[in-house]
Amino acid sequence: MNSNRSQLGQKVARRKRPTAAPDPTREKLLEAAGPIFANCGYQATTIREICAGAGANVAAINYHFGDKLGLYTEVLQQSVRAAQVLAVHNAPDQNISPEDMLRALIRARLRSINGKGLPDWHSRLLAHEFAQPTPALRQLIDKLTRPIYKRLLELIGRIIGLPPSDDNTRLCAISVVGQVLAYVLPGPLLTEIWPELRMTPDQVERIADHIADFSLSYLKDFRSRHGTITPVRKQRLSK
Repeated sequence: MNSNRSQLGQKVARRKRPTAAPDPTREKLLEAAGPIFANCGYQATTIREICAGAGANVAAINYHFGDKLGLYTEVLQQSVRAAQVLAVHNAPDQNISPEDMLRALIRARLRSINGKGLPDWHSRLLAHEFAQPTPALRQLIDKLTRPIYKRLLELIGRIIGLPPSDDNTRLCAISVVGQVLAYVLPGPLLTEIWPELRMTPDQVERIADHIADFSLSYLKDFRSRHGTITPVRKQRLSK
């Protein structure tokens, strides 16, 4: 009996044991690494540079993250999670038309990825990752890009009257994504051809409306010209 009570007491004690506080060195490394990776890119950033910024020993990265890639992956995932929080905050009401939903989704993505409410290094970090992909890119796609793409397919399919899996639906979704990325990841091309562009909050709203108007104009025209393409009709058209 006493043995059973002793075991039960140990279990209760384990349950009441407080959760360990976040390691301050780990948090300092993450805080220092974000802006450095954003400024220099993954390849050019050194472990010593990050540790100097965090006031940590060079062995701390291996201890907490395994290696530089482990640290970079965690920084990238934190940035993505922050953008997702903003996207959820800006998410539109579900009880609206697919056209209005698409417009709101475009606006939410531009707001979140362009750093409204986030430090500007978040968008620069993503720009580096897309320009020079690392092994962390697949996780980025799975956590951020794929869910958005799936939602776009559903919305655009409803607008043009085709299934989400139809090639025309996919082409339209990729076109919308491409327009958003053209401003999110401008690179030297957009800087050269439009050097006066400043992604202020007002400009982000203006660009979001333009992308939505441009996209919806084509989508509505597509549906009026093609109608709802049934599987039978689609098979005939492909012959």
